[in-house]
Amino acid sequence: MGIRFNAANQTFHLQAKDTSYVIQLIRDGYLSHKYWGRKINEYQNSNNLTFLDRAFSPNPESNDRTFSLDTLPQEYPAYGNTDFRTPAYQIQLENGSTISDLRYGTHKIFKGKPKLEGLPATYIENIDEAETLEIELLDSLLGLKVILSYTVYEDYNVIARNVRFINEGNQKLRILRALSANIDFHDSEYDLLHLSGAWGRERHMIRRPLFVGNQSIESRRGASSHQNNPFLALLRKDASEDHGEVYGFSLVYSGNFLANVEVDQFQTTRVSMGIHPFDFTWILNGGETFQTPEVVLVYSANGLGDMSRTYHKLYRTRLCRGPFRDTVRPILINNWEATYFRFHAEKIEEIAKAGNELGIELFVLDDGWFGKRDDDISSLGDWFVDRNKLPKGLEDLAGRVRNLGMQFGLWFEPEMISVDSELYRNHPDWCLHVPNRRRSESRNQLILDFSRDDVCEYIVQAVSDILSCAPITYVKWDMNRHMTEIGSAKLPPERQRETAHRYMLGLYRIMEEITSRFPHVLFESCSGGGGRFDPGILYYMPQTWTSDNTDAVSRLKIQYGTSIVYPSSSMGAHVSAVPNHQVHRITSLKMRGDVAMSGNFGYELDVTKFTEEEKEIAKNQVEMYKQLRHLIQFGDMFRLLNPFAGNEAAWMFVSEDQSEAFVAYFQVLAEANAPVKTLRLKGLHSQTAYEIIETGEIYGGDELMYVGLTVPVLHGDFQSFVFRLQARG
Repeated sequence: MGIRFNAANQTFHLQAKDTSYVIQLIRDGYLSHKYWGRKINEYQNSNNLTFLDRAFSPNPESNDRTFSLDTLPQEYPAYGNTDFRTPAYQIQLENGSTISDLRYGTHKIFKGKPKLEGLPATYIENIDEAETLEIELLDSLLGLKVILSYTVYEDYNVIARNVRFINEGNQKLRILRALSANIDFHDSEYDLLHLSGAWGRERHMIRRPLFVGNQSIESRRGASSHQNNPFLALLRKDASEDHGEVYGFSLVYSGNFLANVEVDQFQTTRVSMGIHPFDFTWILNGGETFQTPEVVLVYSANGLGDMSRTYHKLYRTRLCRGPFRDTVRPILINNWEATYFRFHAEKIEEIAKAGNELGIELFVLDDGWFGKRDDDISSLGDWFVDRNKLPKGLEDLAGRVRNLGMQFGLWFEPEMISVDSELYRNHPDWCLHVPNRRRSESRNQLILDFSRDDVCEYIVQAVSDILSCAPITYVKWDMNRHMTEIGSAKLPPERQRETAHRYMLGLYRIMEEITSRFPHVLFESCSGGGGRFDPGILYYMPQTWTSDNTDAVSRLKIQYGTSIVYPSSSMGAHVSAVPNHQVHRITSLKMRGDVAMSGNFGYELDVTKFTEEEKEIAKNQVEMYKQLRHLIQFGDMFRLLNPFAGNEAAWMFVSEDQSEAFVAYFQVLAEANAPVKTLRLKGLHSQTAYEIIETGEIYGGDELMYVGLTVPVLHGDFQSFVFRLQARG
C-alpha cells in the first residue's frame, strides 16, 4: 500500500488494498489519467498514450496536430482549451471570460488524511491507516491554485478524492463549477447503475447500458433527495453480484449534486461528480479558499457484493462516529402510526408499557409534542412543550417511560418553520425566500435559512434546551420538504447563488455542535423517510429512517437497493400496522418482523391493540433480534436473491470470524405448482461445519454455498423464513 512518484516516467502510482490508480504528467504539466483497476506491482506505461490527428479536435500547440485535450484522458479537465467534453470546473474572471489553464506545479505525499474544513468526510484513527497525495495545479495568469487530494486506505479498495480552490491573486474570481472528482475511462463497455425512485419508493436499482452522450444522476432540490441518491457505479457488461469489475462513486454531501457520465465520439467515458453547478456560484476573493466535498471511489474485481461490503465497512467504521458507531442499537417503539398528532401523556405511557412487556428498550415520541401542534399546519420552530398534551412537560413523561425500564426519545424537525408559529411571526425573514416573490409552502412549511449565523445559533440553543430538560437518549431528526425560492435576506445580491451550499455548511455546523454537546444521544436522520439518506448525514448521525413506506413487500426493494452502498447499521426498519398506511397491503406480522430485522429493528404501531397471539410473536421477534443484532448491525452482508429481478428476495449476514450467520428468504406472490427451489449461501468458511439452530441440522460451509439448501414450500402470498447458523467444532 502507498503512493509513489516515478520521476523517470512522470507517474503517480496509488496503491490501496487490492487496487491501483495511475496518473501521469505529460507535455507541459497536463495531468493524464492512465489506469484504475486491479492492483499492479509496477506501472511501466504499457498503455502508452497514442496521439493522432483528429479532425475537429483543436490543438493547444500549433506545431503538433496530434495533441488535443479533446482526446486526452484527464484528471481535472477545463472547458475552452480544446476539450469539448464536460468540464470538472469552471472559473469566471472579472472581465467576464471563463478560460482557465491549470498546470502541474508541485506535489506532496504524506501519511494520514487531513480533515475537510466545514464538511463531513471519511477519517482515520491511526496515521498509518492511509496515505495522501496532494497535487498542486496553477493558473499563473489568474493567481489560482487548485489542490487535487487523493487518499488511499491500507485496508480498503478505496480512494477518497476532494479539491480545494485557493485564490492567490488580486482579482475576484467566480467559481461556476467545482466538481470533486473526474475520471476519464479509456473505453465505454460499461453499464451504469444508480439508485433512484420517489418518496416511499427510494433507492430502487436501475442498471442500463452507456450510450454516446451524457447521462446524469442529479438533485436540484436542495437535498440529496428520494429521487436520486448521490451514488453511481460503472459495471463491466459481465459484472454480477459476485463476479466482474465494478467502479463505485459515492459523494459525501447532502445537498444539490451532479453525477455525470459522458461517452464521447471515440467511445471513451468521462465520470464526474460533485456539487451541482445549476444555480451555483461562489465568489472567491483574494486569499480565500473553497473546499469541495469528498467523493469515495471503490473498485471491486469481484462484483457488486464486494463493492458494497467495502462501502459498508468503511462507512460504518470510518464515516460514522461517536459511541454508537460500535454499540448495538436499541429496539424501539415509535408512536407515529399509532396516534399521529392525537395523544396525551397517559396514552403514550400506555403504549410504552405495552412495548416494555414485549421487551422493547426505547420509546420514541414523534411529531406533535411542541407548540400548538395538532396537525401539520403550525408550530414548527416553536420548540417548547405543548402543555395541553403534556401538562407536566417532557421531564415527567420521560420519567414515566424510564420508570418502566425504557429509554426515552424525541422527534424534531429543526430545519423547518411554520407560517403559523411564534418564530415566524417574530422573524419572517428567517426563512429561505426571494424578495417580492411568494413563499411556496410544502407540507404547510417553509425552510429556515441556515446560511445565516443567527438562525443557526437559535436552532442549536433551542434544541439543546429541550435535550437538556429531560433524560433523552435518542433523537429522530426529520426534514420534510425541498427548497424553493432559494434566497437569503442576509447575503448580498452577488452571493445569492451561494445560498444552497451555505445552507449545507450551516446544517453541518449545527449537527456537529448538537451531536458533540450530547454524545450520549443516538441521532437518527430522517427526511420524509429516506429523502436524505447520504454519506454526509451519516457522518453526524449513524442511522437513517430508510423510508416512510413500512410495507414489508415494498421494503424488500428499498432495503436491498439501499444496501448497495449503505450498511445495515445505518437503516431504520420498523414493523407497522396492517393494512399498511402507505400501500394498504396486508402482510403477516411474521414477514413484517423478518424484513425489519435486517436493519435497526423497531415497531411503529399501537402495540396496546395486539392480540395475545401477536404479543407472543412480537416477544419472540424482539428476543431473536437481541440475539442477532450484533451480527446484523456489524456483520458482513451478502445479497442472495434480487427482488428487482424476480418474485423472491434473500440476503444473509455473516460475522467477521465466519462463526455465525443469519439468513432471510422472502417470497412475494404464491405460484401454482411452483418448482422446488434451492438457496445457495455465501460468505461462510468452506471447511467449517454449521448447525441450523432452528432444526439442529449440520452441514459443511462448502455444501451450503455450493450445493445450497432446499427452500421449504411456502403457502400463500407474502411469505418468509429465516434461520441462524452456528459454527460447530
